[in-house]
Parts: sequence; structure tokens; C-alpha cells
Amino acid sequence: PGGRAAPGSVEEFAQSVGDRVFFETDSTELTPTAQATLDKQSQWLNQYGRYRIVVEGHADERGTREYNFALSARRSEVTKNYLIGRGVAAGR
Repeated sequence: PGGRAAPGSVEEFAQSVGDRVFFETDSTELTPTAQATLDKQSQWLNQYGRYRIVVEGHADERGTREYNFALSARRSEVTKNYLIGRGVAAGR
């Protein structure tokens, strides 16, 4: 308990790499902080190719339900494309 996660484990990814990125309100543009996290994620994912991942986009409750669904979808697409651009296979 409380120790470092094993290299290549899901726990290590969450603890050392970061398992989420954040967007500014009403934006689909990746911030420099988000890009830095995605760079670390892509390096880890390219090193440990046995994992399949799920990219989900989310939005807060401001705006209509339809708008937030669309915003969430665009955010996940931007994130996915960034990871693919860093060498993560699209099929993962």
C-alpha cells in the first residue's frame, strides 16, 4: 500500500503518466499542459503495446445536452488524433 505501481501496469499509467487531460471551458483546443500529458501517455502506450485504450470526452453541465454531447465527441476526437499523431496505433 502506498508504494509505486509496477512498471507497465495500469496503476503506473494513472500514477506516473496521468490518465486524463483537461480542456478550457467550451474549448476543444489542447492546452500545453494537456499536450504534455498526452506526450507522456503516447510514450507509455508505445512502450507497452499490449493495452487497448478508451478515449472519452466529457463536458460540464453548462449548455444544452446536445451541445455538450457534441463538445465531448469533438474533445475525444482531438485527443485520439493527437495520440495517433504521436505513434499510437489507431486500432488500439
